[in-house]
This record gives sequence, C-alpha cells and structure tokens, in this order.
Amino acid sequence: MKYTKLGNSDLNVSRICMGCMGFGDSGRGQHSWTIDEEHSREIIKRGLDLGVNFYDTAIGYQSGTSEQYVGRALRDFAKREDVVVATKFLPRTQEEIEQGISGQQHIENMINTSLQNLGMDYVDLYIYHMWDWQTDIYDIMDGLNRIVKAGKARYIGISNCFAWQIAKANALAEKEGFAKFVSIQGHYNLIFREEEREMVPYCEEENIALTPYSALASGRLSRLPGQGGTKRAEEDVYAKFKYDATAEQDNVIISRVAELAEKHGVTMTEVSLAWLLTKVTSPVVGATKLHHIEGAAKAVDLALTGDEIAYLEEPYVPHPLAGVMAQNKRTAVKEKHVWTTGDQKIAK
Repeated sequence: MKYTKLGNSDLNVSRICMGCMGFGDSGRGQHSWTIDEEHSREIIKRGLDLGVNFYDTAIGYQSGTSEQYVGRALRDFAKREDVVVATKFLPRTQEEIEQGISGQQHIENMINTSLQNLGMDYVDLYIYHMWDWQTDIYDIMDGLNRIVKAGKARYIGISNCFAWQIAKANALAEKEGFAKFVSIQGHYNLIFREEEREMVPYCEEENIALTPYSALASGRLSRLPGQGGTKRAEEDVYAKFKYDATAEQDNVIISRVAELAEKHGVTMTEVSLAWLLTKVTSPVVGATKLHHIEGAAKAVDLALTGDEIAYLEEPYVPHPLAGVMAQNKRTAVKEKHVWTTGDQKIAK
C-alpha cells in the first residue's frame, strides 16, 4: 500500500479508502444488499492486513449500523491512532426545523450520535454529506468549527457539492477563522468525469483532497456488461438512475478497460482504479466481498502509460448530472423523490 497526505491536513491516508456503505443491518435502511457484521469484520480485517488505514462511513448508512460495525471492528483489529476514520452527517430534517433546532445544534447532535455508534472519542474527518438549502452556510461552518475546537473531529470535509459551494464555504471559514474543508467526496470515475470541469482544477489549486465515491461506477467498471451480476446490481435503483441512460456510450470505455486488463494480466477493477489514482488522492471503494478490497489494493501498484490513459479517456462524452448532484439546487427540498434512511429523510 502507498500513502499520502489528505489535502491541507496532517492525516496520512492510504491511497485506497474503504467505503463502508455496504456494511450494516439490511433491515434498517434503504439497501437490501448490505452485509452483516460477521462478513463486514472479515473485509475490514483484510483491508487492514493490506495496509488500508482509511475508512469512510456515515450516520445515514443503514440507520447508523454501518458506523457500529466499523467502530467495533476497528477497535478489535487496530490501534485508534493507526487508522483514519471518516463519517458523514445529514441535513436537518423538517421536524428539526419546525422544532427550532439550529444548524449548530444539529451538527452537535449528529456527531455525538456518530461517536456513540463508532465507540470513539473523535473522528479524523467529519463530512458534510450534502448541501442543506434550508440551513445557512454560516451555521454549518460555525457548527463544524465548534466540534473541531471541542476535539470531536480533527478535520472537516464535504460531499456532493459544486466547486462554487466549497469555494464559498471555505472563503467564509477563512474570513471567520473557522476550520476549512480539506477534502471533497464527489461522484467521479472513468465513465463519469464531470468533476473535471471545475472541481478538479479548483482542488488542485487549493490543495483540497479528492476522495471520490462510486469509483467503479457501482461495479460497472469492474466487469463487462452482462457478466457477474450481483444482488446490488439487480436491486440498486439509485445506481441504475445514475448510469443506465448513458450505458451505450459508457460501454465503449468499459470495453477498453477490459482490453487493457487483459493486456496487463490484471482485473478490470485494477485498471479502472489505476486510472482514477492518477487524478485523485484516495478513491472510496466499496467492498462487500474480500476480492473487492484485494483488487482495489492491487490497483495502487499498477502504472498505466500516458498512451493507455489517453486511450481510456478518448471515447468520453459529456454526461448530464445524475443522482444527488442533479438535485443539488435550491429546489431540492421540494423534490418528490425522497430516500428514507432509518428515521432520516433526505432528498436525493
């Protein structure tokens, strides 16, 4: 495994971050394909053995049971100071707004619950999961700064935002003397490269770490179409929503991934992640089987040539925004399409 600094922080992270959305009680959330604690522990243990020290979860993953599984496994298998733990918080609910709970108090409540779930005194990276149009950005940044000052989070990050949003937030933080975002977790992979328009160059300029999710496009970049279907591939409506409309043009790129994988004698996962590793700090790679994290770890050692990178990139055509980002706008709270995660409701 190889390691690098996470943006403008002192955190030393593995080049692969284990995404833990697939861990958790399948009866307590929106995902029926998540795996139980026993199998989650096996995968986390294997990740640690392979040198993965960076673990990403969220309070919204299976009603906090992902955090619970991750916390217990890391306590049993690793020293706290040897791992980098990230978790995320959701926007205020309508009920909280009606009760007059401020953005600052909401963040305090969220971090306290996450720390209880994790069984930890602090997280290394606390991530603003998605832009909350009903809460002033000052309240968000003030609330995050308070938990950093209290020692409950070492650094803060943001997910699912546009470049202008993180720029606005960090400018406010600099003006007020608040903690600034050191990382961005956005939707970025070989068949969805819209982050390259503004986010990637902005982050390069500001030394903000890119830790993208959907690094393998929900498995589409790890196998040829029609091969090796999984329960998630069959049941993940959200992934289909993000990718099915552009499947024909994406399949041209996927076939080139398969071609280079055969040439190098490696898996498609390794080729897809090796490409992404030339662009970002540490991709978040979900794992629900041992070979998922094993293939991801191997990708760190695969070096693609400039010609191979160009060959993979050449067929790409602009994609419409999809998923959370398609609705990251002022009307998002009015969207009819709502996902329920335990007792939280979040516009997707």
